[in-house]
Parts: sequence; structure tokens; C-alpha cells
Amino acid sequence: MMVTGGCYCGEIRFEVTGPQEAAFQCHCRECQYITGGNANIVVVFAETDFRYTKGVATTFARSDLETPVTRHFCSSCGTAIGSRSPSRPNSMIVKVGTLDYPEDYQAKAAIFTCDKQPYHHIPSDIPAFDKRPPKK
Repeated sequence: MMVTGGCYCGEIRFEVTGPQEAAFQCHCRECQYITGGNANIVVVFAETDFRYTKGVATTFARSDLETPVTRHFCSSCGTAIGSRSPSRPNSMIVKVGTLDYPEDYQAKAAIFTCDKQPYHHIPSDIPAFDKRPPKK
């Protein structure tokens, strides 16, 4: 399986060579900041299956948080590529909008609905969780 994607201006490109681990909507306040107000629609891959093929993503992590998420983005156009999170070690959380074929991916759950805004939409056919779903 090969998945490819990149930023808006084309300076950053990436590929993924393994299967997805998860796909979800995140409605948390932090994601709302990153998206400009909407839920964050992401697909998760093993970190070892993800690699940048063009350019170097800039990273940012808040220094005031005990376990911050590290955000990856293009320093030229500002496109948020994805993130690495302490809650999902060894994974790369990729924003679906950066994929070359975003229509191939669909959220399987909605998380952090405790922060959901009235204008966010959760499809009726996926489970929704107030925080993270319980670990299996």
C-alpha cells in the first residue's frame, strides 16, 4: 500500500508504505486552533511507514504543556501536515486534507466531543466519544 501527499505549495511531499492504524475526527480545543475552528480529520499510520520525500517539515510543540503534541507543517505555505502525539507513540497522525486522494479515507470515530462546537458535524454512522475511546 502506498499513500502520498503534501502541502498546498508543493514544497513538502510525503509517502506512507503501510496500512492505516486509525482514522477519526478530533473535536478537542487544541485541534480547533490548528484547523481554524473545525474538527481535525486524520488518519494514523505507523511512524516507521511514514517518510518525507521532498522538503523538511517545520515542527512546533508547546513548551508549557507536560506532554505536548509535536505539530508538523510547511514553513512556506503554513499547511499543517500532521502530528506526533504522546498518546499515540510510534505513530504519525496525518491530516486527511494533505493526502493526494483524501476521498479514500473516512473517519471511523469522533473523539473529544466534549469540546464539539455547534457547527461541527459527526456522521450518524460512527461512534462518538466524550474523550478518547477505552483501550482494547
